[in-house]
Amino acid sequence: MPTGGREVAGRQFRTRADYEAACRDEKKIEQLKQRYKLEDPDQLLELNKELQGKKYRFETMVGEDFIYEIEQAAKHTTPLSAKDKKKKKKLHKSEKKGNSKTKEKKDLDEYDREMQQEILKQLSLRERRRKWIIILCSLVAVISFGYFGVYYYFVDRTASTYEKWADLKKQEGQTVPRTSQKRQTEEETEEEREILDEYKVLYNKNKSLIGWVKIDDTIIDYPVMQTVNNEYYLTHNLEQEYDKNGSIFMDTDCDILEPSTNLIIYGHHMKSGRMFGDLDKYSNKKYYEEHPMIQFDTIYEKGTYAVMYVFRSKVYNENEITFKYYQFIDANSAEEFDSNMEEMSRLSLYDTGVTAGYGDRLLTLSTCDSSEQDGRFVVVAKKVN
Repeated sequence: MPTGGREVAGRQFRTRADYEAACRDEKKIEQLKQRYKLEDPDQLLELNKELQGKKYRFETMVGEDFIYEIEQAAKHTTPLSAKDKKKKKKLHKSEKKGNSKTKEKKDLDEYDREMQQEILKQLSLRERRRKWIIILCSLVAVISFGYFGVYYYFVDRTASTYEKWADLKKQEGQTVPRTSQKRQTEEETEEEREILDEYKVLYNKNKSLIGWVKIDDTIIDYPVMQTVNNEYYLTHNLEQEYDKNGSIFMDTDCDILEPSTNLIIYGHHMKSGRMFGDLDKYSNKKYYEEHPMIQFDTIYEKGTYAVMYVFRSKVYNENEITFKYYQFIDANSAEEFDSNMEEMSRLSLYDTGVTAGYGDRLLTLSTCDSSEQDGRFVVVAKKVN
């Protein structure tokens, strides 16, 4: 139940469980900062490598923010060369002997004139290098803070937008006509169906809305959009504003009025876990066993789907002859349906025991997968209610 007033690292947490998880993340971050000297390029890069390899795991956005901060800092950091390390070591030893001008002058007097000139030259180079490093670090800091500002702006705006839409979903609206998304001939008449009460207000707000997808006990709980352009909602939010998080959307060739055999829904794989960022957790069978059902409502009817196949694939070239899951939308025969099921079963990471036959309606959730170029992670489910 929301409690309010719980803030960690500038983020608000509405539940006690989320707040306590954020506190654990904050404590872990402090321990990492003590363990690694982040002003040392090699240690900064080492920490980034460990974080990207998921050696240290976090539970909330507090941890994700820290990972992102270290990743951006590492991008602008170059490891010290063996020569620089040697110079740094010599410099450190020299500094131990004393840094006062009086002592430097005394030390210089111990050398001949030629050596004194060489030492002064090296000291001048060191001072010049130090100034350049300060300038570069200042530029990196300005750029990084600017980038973080933009990043958090989009994160906060996205979260706020979805909260607003979730609230609007609870409001009732008036009957709204909806026509089939498939092209109609002159002989066909427009079909009108009544939209479910919980989606009427939202549909009036944005007529690209075609449904809502939800997986219990996960962050996946989003409205689903659809337009004639599959690229649009890759970079736009529900308010039709530019947003790199994009929105969850259905393939333009799918139809919810005369239901396609397979409804394909796409979403970005965000590092924050938003959108379909957590979908690849289905690669673990235990996770599937804890989340075997997907709720997908069209704006006209509710639907529950049982997860059937989980697999990795990719976007292939047009001339490649192979199974392309994203082209399986309608099956015109039992043979065609069974052929697609066999391909999915062959690719599936494990056996769920769920099968489908010709006439069943399917739901496919798809997101990017970094395991290979143009990779995709796919979850296919069968409608059971």
